[in-house]
Amino acid sequence: MALYGTDDRSRALQVAMKTFAIRLVGAVLAYAGQIVLARWLGSFDYGIFVVVWTWMLILTAVTALGFQTSVLRFIPEYEAKQQYDLLRGILFSSRVITLAFATGFAAIGCLGVYLFQDFITSYYVMPIYLIAICLPLYTVFEVQDGIARSQNWTDLSITPNYIWRPVLLLAALIGAGWVGFDLTAETACYAAIVSTYVTTLLQYVGLRRRLPRVIPPGPRKTETVKWIRISLPIFMAEGFFILLTGSDIVIVSQFLPPEEVAVYFAAVKTLAIIHFVYFAVKAASGHRFSKLYYSDDRQGFAAAVRDAVLWTFWPSVAVAVALLLAGQFLLALFGATFESGYPLLFILVIGILTRASAGPVDMLLNMSGHQRIGAVVYGGTFVVNIVLNVILIPHYGLYGAAIATTLAMIFETIALTVVVKRRLGLFLLFAFIGPLVQYAVPARPETESP
Repeated sequence: MALYGTDDRSRALQVAMKTFAIRLVGAVLAYAGQIVLARWLGSFDYGIFVVVWTWMLILTAVTALGFQTSVLRFIPEYEAKQQYDLLRGILFSSRVITLAFATGFAAIGCLGVYLFQDFITSYYVMPIYLIAICLPLYTVFEVQDGIARSQNWTDLSITPNYIWRPVLLLAALIGAGWVGFDLTAETACYAAIVSTYVTTLLQYVGLRRRLPRVIPPGPRKTETVKWIRISLPIFMAEGFFILLTGSDIVIVSQFLPPEEVAVYFAAVKTLAIIHFVYFAVKAASGHRFSKLYYSDDRQGFAAAVRDAVLWTFWPSVAVAVALLLAGQFLLALFGATFESGYPLLFILVIGILTRASAGPVDMLLNMSGHQRIGAVVYGGTFVVNIVLNVILIPHYGLYGAAIATTLAMIFETIALTVVVKRRLGLFLLFAFIGPLVQYAVPARPETESP
């Protein structure tokens, strides 16, 4: 029975467009916020804040243990089977487990910094302590984002991260300056703590009020071992993916001063809006992939994947062209020295568009039970990225980082395309193939883990 019809396609497109619209508004706010931060803090302190915040985002992918994505798989399954006891269990346990793990991780990390601070550049030490305070609540925030996305509640998933938090960060920083704090990297970290905690708590209140409307009351049942077993490969894939998006900044900070890190980060942030197309389609497609795949609607599954690829690639091309045309002006808004990052945009955009040509492939693998091979590919890509960065940055500086990142993205896309072709019978580069080509998806193997 076909489950992916015109109405489903229309709803998926509406969610993707709504998500992109919210992220676009959020991108403008976030970009404006980064410009304000760069001008207020100066390139040196801004570079320090960029490095520690990037580390926090990377570590969140670890401390969330894969639950931020696996809930998108479990929640639709339990709803479809009306297994409300397990549904209530995953909603509660996913947040408690990750909060406890992230708190312990942050505490151990702070102890490590204290014991080995002589080996850490002094101006990074206090910001690291401060940003560690963000880690537990930001981890819960990521899991709650997945819960909200499973219900298509974009106002509780996309909006908090891309509108509430950036606005609160700037408000907190303005308040700090108003009461007499010097505008430094440490002050920005305090502002980040305030904005993260307030946003997470507001999101929690919203979910607590809304979830009882769709889930009947009753007891909770837990399958912690199963949840962790399925989430861990996703955790590996998500972790390596986040490492891929942030490792270049971390490695640049090891070889170059904070001012250079700031220039590179500004270039990356300028192109970040292209990624928003990908994340919008990913948010709209993940739970649909799971529903269609586990219903054995092979043609519907193939059609949904094709739509996701097309909706990702061509809008990404349009946004990329616009950003390249306006890039020099946008970078100049950060400050006079930031214009030197303009040529980096042309290198980085090649890798971004290559990745966009395959659509939300990581979500496709996670939702179809192939998260393990996805983790292997991302792990291999991470190694390639690290090696290329370490080789190229000392010789070519920021250009070396941009080239290394782009080559890693190309490697990742080719590898994932091969995996999906072999495992699912789909060729992902639909953006370059005529609309009349048909695809057959192999039936789900009986031995495949659910």
